[in-house]
Amino acid sequence: MKKFFHELNKGIFIENPTFRLALGLCPTLAVSTSIVNGFGMGIAATFVLLGSNVIVSSVRDFIPKKIRIPCFIVIIATFVTIVELVMKAYFPALSKSLGIFVPLIVVNCVVLGRAEAFASRHGVVKSIFDGLGMGIGFTLALVLISAIREAFGNGTILGLVIVRSFEPALIFILAPGALLVIGVLIGIVNYMTDRCYTA
Repeated sequence: MKKFFHELNKGIFIENPTFRLALGLCPTLAVSTSIVNGFGMGIAATFVLLGSNVIVSSVRDFIPKKIRIPCFIVIIATFVTIVELVMKAYFPALSKSLGIFVPLIVVNCVVLGRAEAFASRHGVVKSIFDGLGMGIGFTLALVLISAIREAFGNGTILGLVIVRSFEPALIFILAPGALLVIGVLIGIVNYMTDRCYTA
C-alpha cells in the first residue's frame, strides 16, 4: 500500500505536473482566470488521466510498440469526447468558458506523457494512483493560480467581491500576469519541496 501512496503523493508534490515538471502550461495560462474555470479544467483532465491510464495499462501488452502513440491518442481522445459531451450537456456555461481547451486535452503533454512514461510500463492499480496523483496535483495548481489571478485581477473570489474599495490590477487576468504568477509559484514550490525532501 505504501508504494501506491507514493505514486499518489508523487503527482501532488514531488512531480507536480505544473510546478515541478512544467507540463500542461498552455491550458494553465489560458483558463486560470477564475477558480471555477481552473477547477473545471482540473477535474476534466483528472478524469481523462485516470481513464486513459487504466485502459493503456490494461492493453499495453497487446499494442505493438511501433503504433503505441497513435493508439494512446485514440484512447485519450475517447475520454476527452466523453468529458466534452458531459460538460456541454450539464455545464454549458463552463464548457463555453473553457472553449477549445477541453478538446485540446487530447494533446496535453501531462496526459500523453503519463500514458507513455508510466501506464504503458506498469499495472492497472499503480496506474490508477499515478493518474489520480497527477490529476489532483494539476487541479490544485490550477485552482491556486486561478485564485491568485481572480483575486488580484478581478477583486473577487468565486465571483464574490472581496473588498469593495480594492482596485484590481488588470495585468493579472492577462497573459503576462499568468506568467508572473506561475513563475513566482514555481520558484516557491520548488524551494519548499527541495527543502522538505533533502532535509
